Amino acid sequence: MSVVAAGVFAPGHLGELTQIVPFEMVDAAVESGRARQRRVRDLPSRVVVYLLLAGALFTELGYTQVWARMVAGLDEILVARPGSSALAQARRRVGAAPLRELFGLLAGPAAGAARWRGLLVCAVDGTTMFVSDSAANAGTFARQGGGNGDSGYPMLRLLAVVACGTRTVIDVVFGTSGVSEIAYAPKLFRCLHEGMLLLADRNFASAALIGQIAQTKADLLIRDKTNRVMPLIERLPDGSWLAVKGPVVLRVIDADIALTPKGGPPRRERYRLLTTLTDHHRYPAMELVRLYHQRWEIETTYAELKSTMLGGRVLRARTPAGIDQEVYALLSTYQALRIAIADATHPQAIPLQASFSIALNTARDQVVAAAAVIADTAVDLVGRIGRTVLADLLPARRPRQSPRVVKRAISKHRAKGAIDRTNYPTVTITINLRKHPS
Repeated sequence: MSVVAAGVFAPGHLGELTQIVPFEMVDAAVESGRARQRRVRDLPSRVVVYLLLAGALFTELGYTQVWARMVAGLDEILVARPGSSALAQARRRVGAAPLRELFGLLAGPAAGAARWRGLLVCAVDGTTMFVSDSAANAGTFARQGGGNGDSGYPMLRLLAVVACGTRTVIDVVFGTSGVSEIAYAPKLFRCLHEGMLLLADRNFASAALIGQIAQTKADLLIRDKTNRVMPLIERLPDGSWLAVKGPVVLRVIDADIALTPKGGPPRRERYRLLTTLTDHHRYPAMELVRLYHQRWEIETTYAELKSTMLGGRVLRARTPAGIDQEVYALLSTYQALRIAIADATHPQAIPLQASFSIALNTARDQVVAAAAVIADTAVDLVGRIGRTVLADLLPARRPRQSPRVVKRAISKHRAKGAIDRTNYPTVTITINLRKHPS
């Protein structure tokens, strides 16, 4: 079995993940991004793209150390030994466009994405990331203000649409955190289409955004404020009712939800959900209330990107163009890992039972070994990464029941209140639908 490409292209690989991000795909992204080198260099553009992807696997290392891991398994091949300056020049030469094109080729729901009554279940939400505190970055990205002054690092805001069930990214938009989520959101709706059900929190429950989502012919399930006045059009037999928000007729579902942890007092909260699924026979209200819980998949996606991959670190690029390049490399590598997990688990297991940390660490090992870069006659959909996660599947997830708490305060001088963090082993959920009050 051939392991790597020939000559100066040999260091250009991502270990086993190269089967998901093959040479032909990277070459196409480089060509589309107009970044193909005019002459064959020690660092061809294809190799630089793989360097950036590998950098997303080893975020704690500088690029010279990332390079050392990419060539560690190539002892029998004479490869270049570039310094940090040469690697920096190569990254600037390639730019962000090939990484953006590559992410576009990888983006999508993947095998095993959750479907409910024929609809692809997705979630939309935003997050923020810190970027390196350089003058160039500070001039583009905003700092977060607060009672203790501005944040130490500039921040970018990122919004994504994620496929629930696989946590793969369907589309993304990002930029300065000085622009709000609802201002970025319309750019993200380009990925929506008929046959999708989009879950969103209360921040997206504006008439303008709901109207724009409806224009894509995707359906929506959005939480709304419980005290918002919505004129009644029609009562439905299951207790839900129809109302108009902007140009869209919506079905309103009011529910009282009680969570009773074993050994603890119950907690109650009222939810109001808005949906374009107005057929109460085909789309039961109780099922929609339970389905909305899957919106939390996007929160876990952001945790995997920011905590598991980045380890809480700031993005290292010191220019806005470099930040664009780094973010697309991070998203592309994350997507490749998630595709590897989905390929391995579908249909024999639920993709979300696979440990992302195990997949990440196995992929890192495969880069160092330069293993399984090129498949022999057929692509191994399971591979070492898949076999490793299948050997240590996570247990079925329990319903989320913990209240929001700050586990680590920004300042040690903040007042400390008593917080009950008892992790109860089981929780009982009770849902009662409310009828229109009139």
